[in-house]
Amino acid sequence: MTQLAYEQKKRDLIRQLQRDSGAIRLDKTTSNLFRTRAKPDDNKIDVRTLNQVLAVDSENQTVEVEGMTTYENLADACLARTCMPLVVPQLKSITIGGAVSGIGIESTSFRHGLPHESVLAMDVLLADGDVVTCTPDNEHADLFFGIPNSYGTLGYILKLTARTMPVKPYVVLQHLRHTDIEEYFGAVGEACASDVDFVDGSVFDGEEMYLTLGRFTDSAPYTSDYTWLKMYFRSIRERREDYLDLRDYLWRWDTDWFWCSKNLFVQNLPMRLLLGRRRLNSVTYQKVMRWNNRLGLTAAINRLMDRHPEGVVQDVDIPLENAAEFLRFFLDEIGIRPVWICPIGGHDPTRNFPLYPLHGSGLFINFGFWDIVPNPQKHEAGYFNRKIEAKVSELGGVKSLYSDAYYDEDVFWKLYAGDKYFALKQKYDPRGRLRDLYQKCVLRK
Repeated sequence: MTQLAYEQKKRDLIRQLQRDSGAIRLDKTTSNLFRTRAKPDDNKIDVRTLNQVLAVDSENQTVEVEGMTTYENLADACLARTCMPLVVPQLKSITIGGAVSGIGIESTSFRHGLPHESVLAMDVLLADGDVVTCTPDNEHADLFFGIPNSYGTLGYILKLTARTMPVKPYVVLQHLRHTDIEEYFGAVGEACASDVDFVDGSVFDGEEMYLTLGRFTDSAPYTSDYTWLKMYFRSIRERREDYLDLRDYLWRWDTDWFWCSKNLFVQNLPMRLLLGRRRLNSVTYQKVMRWNNRLGLTAAINRLMDRHPEGVVQDVDIPLENAAEFLRFFLDEIGIRPVWICPIGGHDPTRNFPLYPLHGSGLFINFGFWDIVPNPQKHEAGYFNRKIEAKVSELGGVKSLYSDAYYDEDVFWKLYAGDKYFALKQKYDPRGRLRDLYQKCVLRK
């Protein structure tokens, strides 16, 4: 029945695109983008119903799923069959289509790469209304490898098939403290070569860095609960060992948006009691953030008080050998704390995704930092973000595009394979009904 429903939804979208003309954009209820966009009078393509898990094959370790399915629903469907996607991004509201056409990551990425690297096939809706099936070795292989980091500017993922892996019911964690930056990243590299199942880290300062190692386990002497009154990120500093139910482990960061719930004043007990378990999650925080952006409340207060804070909400990926230099730069010149780190490896050198060039055999370190930099002086727009962009390029890294970007256009296309991108654009969207990647991610159109 679900396959029949998918085919009907696909036909409806095709008819809508062929009936309408002009520029198009998605109409959906969720978004994990952290850049505001203008609201042009584009035709809206309603993809909200493409949110079903179609089949979980635990014997062959694959899942077939519609593109707007959230990872919360996808993970639940897989866990019921004792498996999980190879990489489950850390927020419940992230959709699998968003994580593939954008970029996702989590603590299994040291072994399995990014979500798009476990995809086997995709149905992609093109701007002219055609739907093409892309695999690594069919006639649309160029689009298969070009979709990651295209953010819907080449087409929209309607359905995909991805690999899964078998799981155990619990995860045992070790939080290992380090006080030397060089030694810390050396330990990260060693952990990624070991037999652990999960690796990530939290940097609270240049002399307080934690490496968290996780292993699947069949049993647990106890399990901690970080879905309401206790906060996972605080436990990292308080406990050397911990046990979590696997589902709670997957969403350990969601309850407090890592540590960013502080900006909504919910890291104190009365507020947590008032909100309750059900509202403490990234979906609630995103709604509040978008409400604030629409009303401009925080911006008005800053103007009134002559303050010039800058939002620095970014994820950047740096080669392991340059990670220590980047962290020192970041702590000294940007100053946001804590910082999340997550190693990325497991790349197949024969599979080249040109718009997000993390390939080869080396490890990269993802640095995630999401906060406001207080700024008593008025600088050009994006002053701190531009410094980060320059340092990332200097160190041979790459930056995700889900948030603000300030690159000049010629620099942008050198970094994100402009020649290959425009060849794909000409082939799959020759009328330009979809914004191009620079227009969408830098100009915010």
